[in-house]
Amino acid sequence: MNRRQMLAFSVPLIAAPALVFAQQGLPAAPQAAQQQPARDPYAPVEVAIRNDFEVGSIVVVSKDYFLYHVIAPGRAIRYGVAVGTAELVWRGRAVIGRKAEWPSWTPTPDMIKRNPAQYERYANGMPGGPGNPLGARALYMYDSRGNDTAIRIHGTTEPNSIGRAVSNGCIRMRNEAVMDLYEKVPVGTPVYVY
Repeated sequence: MNRRQMLAFSVPLIAAPALVFAQQGLPAAPQAAQQQPARDPYAPVEVAIRNDFEVGSIVVVSKDYFLYHVIAPGRAIRYGVAVGTAELVWRGRAVIGRKAEWPSWTPTPDMIKRNPAQYERYANGMPGGPGNPLGARALYMYDSRGNDTAIRIHGTTEPNSIGRAVSNGCIRMRNEAVMDLYEKVPVGTPVYVY
């Protein structure tokens, strides 16, 4: 048998397994393109919510790392968030008292006291911008007497922190998520943090 005859006999043998699978209704071979990408559990998605929250309000469930923006009775857009570490989780009712694009940031005196090495150099503040820990937008929460709670719903320079308890009490969102929320909620929006 010459080389040409050998090749002619070997081609059907190589191709045969794929034909057998195809004829039996099975895929010829798994391909990476057919695999489904992993779903991001913290990506914004419309979900059902209790009917007793007023439309337009914001509801944060700290233990689950989700913020809900109520868009209709019983419906909300759910966003993933990062929240305060165990001893720093803020809970209560507030309203959005102010909004800022690319906000400046000043650590609180308590933050400086807890971690002077990290925060003391910013005692006089840090201008807004891509490196600022408040990220692209901030929603400032005020209590019922009009006092600033020092708690913010804001963007982050650490998007991988979403879904964890890592902040100094604020509610972090990915920058694209907080920018979306910022456009949808006016000053005066009620916020419930559980």
